[in-house]
Amino acid sequence: MSLTRSPFGDDGARAAVGKATRRTFRSLRVRNYRLFFTGQLVSVSGTWMQQVAQSWLVITLTDSGTALGFTVALQFLPMLLFGMWGGVIADRFDKRQVLIAAQAVAAVLALTLWTLVVTDVVQLWMVYVLAFALGLVQVVDMPTRQAFVTEMVGPDEVPNAVGLNSAMFNAGRLVGPAAAGVVISTAGVAPAFLVNAVSYVVVIAALRAMRPAELYRTTAVDDDCGRRPGQIREGLRHVWRTPELRSPLILVAVVGTFGFNFAVVLPLLARDTLHGGAPLYGLLTGVMALGSLLGALFAASRARPTRARLVGSGVAFGVLTLATAGAPNAATVAVLLVPVGVSVMLFLATANATLQLNSSPAMRGRVMAIYGLVFLGTTPLGGPLLGFVSEHWGARSGLALSGTASLVVALVALGMPSLRRRQAAGAQRAVEAIQAAGQAA
Repeated sequence: MSLTRSPFGDDGARAAVGKATRRTFRSLRVRNYRLFFTGQLVSVSGTWMQQVAQSWLVITLTDSGTALGFTVALQFLPMLLFGMWGGVIADRFDKRQVLIAAQAVAAVLALTLWTLVVTDVVQLWMVYVLAFALGLVQVVDMPTRQAFVTEMVGPDEVPNAVGLNSAMFNAGRLVGPAAAGVVISTAGVAPAFLVNAVSYVVVIAALRAMRPAELYRTTAVDDDCGRRPGQIREGLRHVWRTPELRSPLILVAVVGTFGFNFAVVLPLLARDTLHGGAPLYGLLTGVMALGSLLGALFAASRARPTRARLVGSGVAFGVLTLATAGAPNAATVAVLLVPVGVSVMLFLATANATLQLNSSPAMRGRVMAIYGLVFLGTTPLGGPLLGFVSEHWGARSGLALSGTASLVVALVALGMPSLRRRQAAGAQRAVEAIQAAGQAA
């Protein structure tokens, strides 16, 4: 008897997996993007180590959730105040050179914080100043880095590259907090800041190794155009007049204000509610990052972003955050944070790709600056509020507020197309009635 292998057997499964893998990671075939991805993976891991260490440092210095919320707010306040200027810089200057300069400044800030901690002279106001200074760097870095994606891979691969960027971000988010938890519990917070400072060197080396001739530059740098007044208003008008840009940005603004403040809530949840320490905080951040990594990889495997995916992931995020707020113990919280991470990253990757694909090339830096403004820049509004709520009524209340606000705005967005269709149908019936009355007369 001869045996034949089923097309659905091992060979078929391997072929399907190989095809899915190639589709998911196809942007890595581009050399410039591959360098960028590698450098950012190292840097993001260091950045998350610093974020965890900075939060723990503030908790140690103050024992205050409000102070922690204020620190996070200061780091993102510059985006709220000056975010649009970062977009103008991204549209005017060579993005690769801007990124190199931004990484160098960020490295100096991390090295300064390490020095202050290791010499035991650090005070809360110093952490505040350095957090605000890092926020100034992010004003330029964030829109430039986001807009640079299209220049590296071209418009056809933007959804895939955005998904891979999100996956890379969350791979670092998975490694960084876990490493920070180990480092803090064994050697204190100072080494985390030093590791982050060194990680920026890798990014600078990767950016310098790129081949500028292979970039997909849509417009040349023009100093005269760059100095033209009214560029910020021009970018705002472009967004407001384009529904494909306006609607996702409104949704991200509300969810970003209330939903994306885990850096404030999770330390208090780990320490005060679940009675754990830095290792538990690192674990909770890490499992959420694992879910976010899975969500980013799923987003990277999709051909185009859709509105249904954007709104649906927003609804799922709200529901899952509410479930996490009511979880009875650390194990249940850790399990729920995985799908929370999946939904939040699917939401962000879909919104990001939607904005990049629907923005004018000459406006892309400013559009992504507005995205940073409504995503990161709203943190100074939501961070202190959630810190206050978590400190006075518990971290579960802070999570409940996040989930409720996110769910409500996503449900409103879910119902908007039906409302518009009913309004259009009503208007059409009114027109038909007027026409019918006119004919009868």
